[in-house]
Amino acid sequence: MKTINGQPVSEEQIDAWVAEAENGYDVETLRRRGRKPRGEDAAKVISIRLSPREISSLDKYAAANGWSRSQAIREALKNAI
Repeated sequence: MKTINGQPVSEEQIDAWVAEAENGYDVETLRRRGRKPRGEDAAKVISIRLSPREISSLDKYAAANGWSRSQAIREALKNAI
């Protein structure tokens, strides 16, 4: 049996997905899915390298403020520039 994320998927479910795809999707509805934009333009993902000590400090800073790592980095960057 096929699975998605460890959950069984029946042939009937696959057939339903195929029929849905063949009928077409509303592109505007699909564009509204996902994360909300951070501004008027689409946000870009960047990567940085941090040492284990920097990551630990970042995690402590984020936890102290109730933020995710990403939010902590954005806040620190906002205060720096």
